[in-house]
Amino acid sequence: MTQNEAINYWLRTAERDQKTANDLYKNGHYSWSLFIWQLVLERLLKAHLVTKDKAAPPIHNLLKLAKLAEIKLNDNLVKELAEITSFNLEARYDDYKEQFYKKATKEFTKRWSNNAERICQWLKNQL
Repeated sequence: MTQNEAINYWLRTAERDQKTANDLYKNGHYSWSLFIWQLVLERLLKAHLVTKDKAAPPIHNLLKLAKLAEIKLNDNLVKELAEITSFNLEARYDDYKEQFYKKATKEFTKRWSNNAERICQWLKNQL
């Protein structure tokens, strides 16, 4: 796979997942919507890694991916990416699921979906 093909793969799958996250929200599946938003940002960060001629590691931590991609983050973005990273972990493991389901109210999910959307656009604009 060429560098451009790899970048396009990450962008295409991020776009597909973004639609899925929005559809899940509309259908009231808030915790899964947040889980997918984390994947969207993960994929965009992996696209950034490829632009630096780096392989995309099989990790989910958005802060580690941003650091590997040499993306400068302000304090607010660090906090937001840390929180969004937790959506992947909390939604994935059984011992966290119940707590996460309670946390992922409609209002909480709307706020974090908006944050993820803004970060998503910011990452796309930097590619």
